[in-house]
Amino acid sequence: MPRPFEQALGEAAPAALIAKAAALEAAHGDKPTDRLLEAALADKVAGEVAIVSSFGAESAVLLHLAASIDRAVPVIFIDTRRLFAETLAYRETLIARLGLTDVRAVGPTAADEERRDPRGALFAIDPDQCCHFRKVEPLARALTPFAAWITGRKRHQAATRAAIPAFEADAAHIKINPLAAWTAQQIASYAQAHDLPAHPLVAQGYPSIGCMPCTTPVAVGEDARAGRWRDQDKTECGIHLVDGAVARRGH
Repeated sequence: MPRPFEQALGEAAPAALIAKAAALEAAHGDKPTDRLLEAALADKVAGEVAIVSSFGAESAVLLHLAASIDRAVPVIFIDTRRLFAETLAYRETLIARLGLTDVRAVGPTAADEERRDPRGALFAIDPDQCCHFRKVEPLARALTPFAAWITGRKRHQAATRAAIPAFEADAAHIKINPLAAWTAQQIASYAQAHDLPAHPLVAQGYPSIGCMPCTTPVAVGEDARAGRWRDQDKTECGIHLVDGAVARRGH
């Protein structure tokens, strides 16, 4: 059974997983996105797999592609209890629109919050720890039954994501990034062609949407993720690591 990656933060991916990811990249990494997803979801080339979705600004495209193959694919949604109300409503909109049948909401319990963030201010004091107990730990528990997980990360989103492959290894799983090479224009064109509903905050200048206290609008010319943890030395929540550490601005 895959080991929860919260137990292995900071560790390098095991050699066997690195080799498996490299083999999958060689075999499937250059395939068209629909065929890559068929290999992952239908053929299970990486083993049992779940999609992890924020139901954020660009989530509809990946979920639509996946639903066209298997509407019953497990979709893990992390409800940090700090999300925008618009995100929670958008989740329900996409579930109904795409016919998804296995969306699993995970997150911290009320007891977790009372013990670790009783004043609700941890995001301002120690954002890494806030992300860890609200996102990393719940996701680790949810991913325990799976050998692999699918993300919506794309190279165009930020400098720290510019080189991500279609298949990679983290400390406990194969991680699949089927939209890695897609541009912002391709995402927009696909959404328009399939009449996919937009997240309501996109029109208000939010091209990347996380927790309400830690997300701001983005100015023209900025990275799509520039509004995440603005003015802090932090670009990732800890779910996606760079060289075994949370990504920092400028790295």
